[in-house]
Amino acid sequence: MSALRKWATPLTVATFLAMGVTGILMFFHVDSALNKVLHEWAGWLMLLGVLAHLVLNWRPFSAYLKRPMARGIMGAGVLVLALSFWPVSGGGSPVQQVMQAMAQSDVATVIALSGQELETGLEVLAAAGLEADHTTTMAELTGGARGVQMQVIDLLFAQ
Repeated sequence: MSALRKWATPLTVATFLAMGVTGILMFFHVDSALNKVLHEWAGWLMLLGVLAHLVLNWRPFSAYLKRPMARGIMGAGVLVLALSFWPVSGGGSPVQQVMQAMAQSDVATVIALSGQELETGLEVLAAAGLEADHTTTMAELTGGARGVQMQVIDLLFAQ
């Protein structure tokens, strides 16, 4: 347990700092692409640190479960998490809605939005190893992968 104690709390603190700062930057839309990557990966590391910290401090933690206020706060957290999975119709982020619309569009439409001529855009895609014509949908071109979709959009809009 002493080996676990040496890294569990420092890892929890370090990842909390990374998650907190990058989360605030993302909330105010002043983050960079690397902030998002750090936020996502630090989340996994934070989970590891918190689980190890929980193992080390199980007795004090279980004592919290006997306190009404602590149970209420933790229960509220579980409830908020559960509600976050509730489907919201007509709402959501405008950016997410635009990205979904682009994923369902054909490549010609996305190229037009980028301000390029169709042939130029198709040449850019071909140079990147992506074969498409004006009828190919973004979903077909990217295999439905959001990360690839973002790379294609970045490629077209960088021109």
